[in-house]
Amino acid sequence: AISFSFAYLSLNTGTGALILFGTVQISMILISIYFGARLRIGEWLGILIALAGFVYLVLPGVDAPEFGGFALMTLAGISWAIYTLRGRNSSNPLLETAFNFFRTSPLVILLLLVSIQYMDLNARGVMLAVLSGGLASGVGYTIWYAALKGLATTQAAVLQLSVPIIAAIGGVIIVSEPMTFRLLISTLIVMGGILLVTFGKGQVSDDYPRSN
Repeated sequence: AISFSFAYLSLNTGTGALILFGTVQISMILISIYFGARLRIGEWLGILIALAGFVYLVLPGVDAPEFGGFALMTLAGISWAIYTLRGRNSSNPLLETAFNFFRTSPLVILLLLVSIQYMDLNARGVMLAVLSGGLASGVGYTIWYAALKGLATTQAAVLQLSVPIIAAIGGVIIVSEPMTFRLLISTLIVMGGILLVTFGKGQVSDDYPRSN
């Protein structure tokens, strides 16, 4: 989360999203293959189609990234991939997510001490941060850990490409952003790719080791 936040100081939204989600997909798929998974042609095709739809969505906002921002966002993507894969061993998603948040406290305190001179706190900002981190992210991570039990690694990897699509559609519904032709087409492409991966696997497979 720290590397993600600082990466966006030098990256625009489209470039950052492309690096982040691209890194997540590549990392999870490579780890899956390393542990013996063999992807079918339909899965490879679905991954490529979904990624192409995502690239099409963010392409207008993509430019050449600065190395520092690129490195930080790549680190964030690899970290999220590992966090996701470790979640497949979760027996109590809610408790483990809460404990994971608790374990970040030392890093949060250290970051607070380093950056306190740049802070501009107000009640509304603090409230939104708490709701975003504690409620939206906390509940979201818990649901994701619970869902991972029924997904193969490749399915989990490509499903995450739906996140920018859902966010964009949420913007249309909640804040009345326009439904553009680009968003409509990219949604159809990404969803088609996800369906190919889902049905290409045929069934859930243990392509990444789980602990008892």
